[in-house]
Amino acid sequence: MDAVQQEATARARELQRSWYGEPLGALFRRLIDDLGLNQARLAAVLGLSAPMLSQLMSGQRAKIGNPAVVQRVQALQDLAGQVADGSVSAAEATDRMDEIKKTQGGSVLSNSGQTTTGSGAPTVKRVVREIQSLLRSVSAAGDIIDAADSLAPSHPELAEFLRVYGAGRTADAVAHYESHQN
Repeated sequence: MDAVQQEATARARELQRSWYGEPLGALFRRLIDDLGLNQARLAAVLGLSAPMLSQLMSGQRAKIGNPAVVQRVQALQDLAGQVADGSVSAAEATDRMDEIKKTQGGSVLSNSGQTTTGSGAPTVKRVVREIQSLLRSVSAAGDIIDAADSLAPSHPELAEFLRVYGAGRTADAVAHYESHQN
């Protein structure tokens, strides 16, 4: 790879980090490991071609253009967490992946069954990730910070919201969300 390609790949990975919280290569490799998939199966579940998945993983492409695919990634992340904590078996995970594959997306703040608690309510982490995804699909983290800085003097709470959800870590956003309930 020449210097120009290396620079473009590094920039794409940084954009991925700002939009998705980490480079997609790391995220997709973790899903592959946690859910016992190969790249072809992951691509099929997400609704991507194998070459597109490869380009996203390698940093040749920065952004997932289809919001439904972003939602499927989030659903798979939630599923991987449930497999890891033992609340979903490997067999159930296979069935859930088939359900995820069939989802068409829709509202970014959808209430899909595979990402809810026992009470039927969406998990806090899922809600937070959806808010983050929505903000990050509108603008890059640096632009969100600039907007927050502009709003801070007159609307400090809104500026904090933009900083935490638009450019912050998911764990910080979850803490913010939980502190503002009730």
